[in-house]
Amino acid sequence: MGIAFLGVSSFAQAESSHGIAMYGDPALPPDFVSLPYANPDAPKGGHVVFGNTGGFDSLNPFVQKGTAPWQMRFWGYESLMGRSWDEPFTLYGLLAESIETAPDRSWVEFTLRPEARFSDNTPVTVEDVIWSYETLGTDGHLRYRTLWTQIDRIEQTGPRSVRIHFNTDNRELALIAGLRPILKKAQFEGREFVDKPLEAPIGSGPYVVKAFEPGRFVEFHRNPDYWGADVPLRRGTANLDRMRVDFFGDGTVLFEAFKAGELTAVREFNADTWATQYDFPARQRGDVVLTEIPHQKPTGMTGLVMNTRRAPFDDWQVREALLLAFNFEFINETVTGGIQPRIPSYFSNSVLGLRPGPAEGRVRDLLAPFADTLPPGALEGYALPKGDGSERNRRNLRRAMKLLSAAGWEVRDGKLRNSAGRMLEISVLMRQGDSEMKTVVELYARALERLGITLRSETVDNAQYVARQNEYDFDMTRFRRALSLSPGTEQRLYWGSAGYTQPGTRNLMGVNSPAVDSLIDTMLSTQEAETFTAAVRALDRVLTAGRYVIPIWQFDKGRIAHAKELKHPARLPLYGDGIGFMPDVWWYEE
Repeated sequence: MGIAFLGVSSFAQAESSHGIAMYGDPALPPDFVSLPYANPDAPKGGHVVFGNTGGFDSLNPFVQKGTAPWQMRFWGYESLMGRSWDEPFTLYGLLAESIETAPDRSWVEFTLRPEARFSDNTPVTVEDVIWSYETLGTDGHLRYRTLWTQIDRIEQTGPRSVRIHFNTDNRELALIAGLRPILKKAQFEGREFVDKPLEAPIGSGPYVVKAFEPGRFVEFHRNPDYWGADVPLRRGTANLDRMRVDFFGDGTVLFEAFKAGELTAVREFNADTWATQYDFPARQRGDVVLTEIPHQKPTGMTGLVMNTRRAPFDDWQVREALLLAFNFEFINETVTGGIQPRIPSYFSNSVLGLRPGPAEGRVRDLLAPFADTLPPGALEGYALPKGDGSERNRRNLRRAMKLLSAAGWEVRDGKLRNSAGRMLEISVLMRQGDSEMKTVVELYARALERLGITLRSETVDNAQYVARQNEYDFDMTRFRRALSLSPGTEQRLYWGSAGYTQPGTRNLMGVNSPAVDSLIDTMLSTQEAETFTAAVRALDRVLTAGRYVIPIWQFDKGRIAHAKELKHPARLPLYGDGIGFMPDVWWYEE
């Protein structure tokens, strides 16, 4: 890769724009005032407290080492472009005032706003931009490194402009490049990027860290001199003056703190708890308000993931048997009151989700070259097994036993054993404080016991949990992958075959499929929206038929309990209560 300074006259001219869309044009005009779901006149002020479970040992969210509060990346740092959460595949200028691309998107050029500043009031420069791309691409978290391998060179083309040339046919790269966080180069002169983990990198975002105690709390203050307050993408956002995050050992303690008035808002993911456990005094007095936020995004995938790098999870028959033995209907009724429906596939509840029955049309064409390597059901059609709702689940357990027998497992002395006499024992790696999944695992263990399988949970602290997932050191573990209406290069990190052996990716299940790799390539290179949709639907088929995850219930809407003083705009974004909604566009009003 090379870095150079060239005059703009050396390039073919392209038309600059205030935004960029994957297909077509951005929905908002160049003179838009604010995002459609933000209130540009929202008042500023207020002090709020949120809660996290677990702990933290780092304030640098951009490196692989350590665990930083997840809010760090979103509250204190900005990129050249920013997302509208009302459009699936569109970015608008943030640090950059304009963007240009080649017709084939083989390069992208950004021009910085002259007023862009870091929180220490120093200007954001092209040098900072180039350093950030290289540093994140070589020393940063794995999520940032793939882009760097797809950059041929970066060139400064003017006092405030930078052009990035790509070496890969991937139309999304121009958008991904626009979303890389920009950090201050001078802060790290003479030392490694990973040094001083409890020193927060200097960013250009609206919030800065003012106080913290490792593992206990971190407090953010709104920068009164924030440079971007009048940028259209930011107008009506970052309205709260102070935001503190307190850390708790588990969700039960966190909820009790909220009931006692120590926290300002909590998100609830269990519909039964939402319906039955929120009638406490503060709610009865009207001091706490329950708000439901609908959305139109895919379900994503939540459940227990099986590590196919290890036997016996490398056998699809064993994975199907474990799916059959998971008595979802009974477990769901026990844990959520049966209110939340099951997740049927990764992109379900959206236009990108697989269609039932055999693959047809363009979807089948994309899958056909890989017919010999596809999991059973990918072409013919596959659906998750359903139980009869009873606790015994006898029919599905009989079917599971037949599959296990076909895979070489038989019951001897009350235990399921293979031909070598090894018992089938499964350990579930769990994060400390995950009480809901602990209940699920306990119910599941009773069912597996009837098959002669031993299932036990292994609870570890947050640091061990992250480290062991990064090294794929588990049989099964909790899995949550939120998916969007604009899936792209991150899909390689989620299920690309490189993650089968490379530590630290998000391919926890160990997908190693030429079909999956090809479908992701098609998603990223096509210029046709129809082909893109077909490729995602085909990907959804392969992943679902791969039987990698035992899905649980979907989060069909956002549920936020909050102090009555917290308000949000009436107009809701397409993505509902996702990143970019609460607290971004909320405000505090006495």
